[in-house]
Amino acid sequence: MSKQMSGLKSGSRDAGTGLARRRSRPVSFELLPGLVLCVVGALLAMGVARLLGTVSPLLVAIVLGALLSNLVSLPARLQPGLTFSAKRLLRLGIALLGLQLMFSDILGLGWGVIAVVVAIVSLGIVGTMFAGKLLGLTWTQCILIACGFSICGAAAVAAVDGVVDAKEEELLTAIALVVIFGTLMIPTIPLLSGMFGLDEMTAGMWAGGSIHEVAQVIAAGGALGGAALGVAAIVKLARVLMLAPVIAILSVRQRKLSDSSSTGGSRPPLVPLFVLGFVACAGLRSADVVPESVLDLAKLLQSALLTAAMFALGVGVRIAMLKKVGARPFILAALSTLWVATIALVGVLLVS
Repeated sequence: MSKQMSGLKSGSRDAGTGLARRRSRPVSFELLPGLVLCVVGALLAMGVARLLGTVSPLLVAIVLGALLSNLVSLPARLQPGLTFSAKRLLRLGIALLGLQLMFSDILGLGWGVIAVVVAIVSLGIVGTMFAGKLLGLTWTQCILIACGFSICGAAAVAAVDGVVDAKEEELLTAIALVVIFGTLMIPTIPLLSGMFGLDEMTAGMWAGGSIHEVAQVIAAGGALGGAALGVAAIVKLARVLMLAPVIAILSVRQRKLSDSSSTGGSRPPLVPLFVLGFVACAGLRSADVVPESVLDLAKLLQSALLTAAMFALGVGVRIAMLKKVGARPFILAALSTLWVATIALVGVLLVS
């Protein structure tokens, strides 16, 4: 009898061990359905963007994801992979974005234009935060919109969220606002540049200093002319480079809040790993040690990663949620767009 009981216990342990292995093993498989959906969404978005020519695959991915989630009821098993894509793939894509930057190109703008870029980002964030406070929005909602509109759009929004840990609806609202207002800026800047009588170089600097997404800047710069396109892209990438110090400052703030909190909690890193990766990639590109073939492959991979991440974020954008947040975030987005564009215009006119 004792031997039988011992055998049963042994069998139970074996069964328990087997069950534990089966439970631990599928963790990566839990990500698979959502990851596959994001890969398909990214491929579709990149194909559509290629056909249309001047549209960013990131923006197409956000729209496709939003359409899918609002038209179809998605199963819960997709969520782990969607979350992984929206966080991990996004951070890797941001790190690789540094390979598009060359410090020499940015220094070639001259110290006057560099000072204007710093003013656009710093004053843009401060002004947006002030307006958001007057509107009664939360600090996290304000900082997401402020950084997205002042630095580099949806990628900046998601990068900041990785440090400040905003609510999901605040993150998704900021992403949606970047798409809406950044897209409206594509025809607006060329139109206003013509009305103001700006030459191509000045108009290009204005586009690069005021429009939210890199791809949106490229679209507007292309409409302004060849000379405008080149300078617009470099000015915009100078704004992208400001992502690193801004994230570092926000991380220090969060660490101080964590230290002073009575509940304790985990402290964020002084500088997030993906920001260090971003700076390291920019350094490698600037040192000219990366072969052109590797740069081409890295650019494709970076675009694919960010597109997949934006598709995942787009899935979370629901019309009911945007209705729920009300008009105040939209008002702040409009004010921030006008504020950043005004700073950029005054700045480029002063240095031109």
